[in-house]
Amino acid sequence: MEYRGDQMPMSPRTVQVASGALPVRDHLPWSIFNLLYMNICCLGFTAMVFSVKSRDRKVVGDIEGAQHYGSTARSLNIAATLLSIIVFIIFIGLVATGTISVMRSLK
Repeated sequence: MEYRGDQMPMSPRTVQVASGALPVRDHLPWSIFNLLYMNICCLGFTAMVFSVKSRDRKVVGDIEGAQHYGSTARSLNIAATLLSIIVFIIFIGLVATGTISVMRSLK
């Protein structure tokens, strides 16, 4: 097979990487926030572990692994945030109805 000067043969193992690929999100700031403020059922700690794993995979160059760990960290962060908000709302509701008396316990 002959090639012209402007053609280059491509082997089947050639991989072209798009330069405009989206970066892998590891959700580390959200995980730190959940670890410090909303660590209900240790979900914040678990999300932090998966965020660090995602960042490590990204540094090594394993984009698929980084996306997997980042997705898991995102799901755990969502669960930690929602559970903490629900617990907070229930606590406010119990205080408002008088079931829990905060002022009596402070005296």
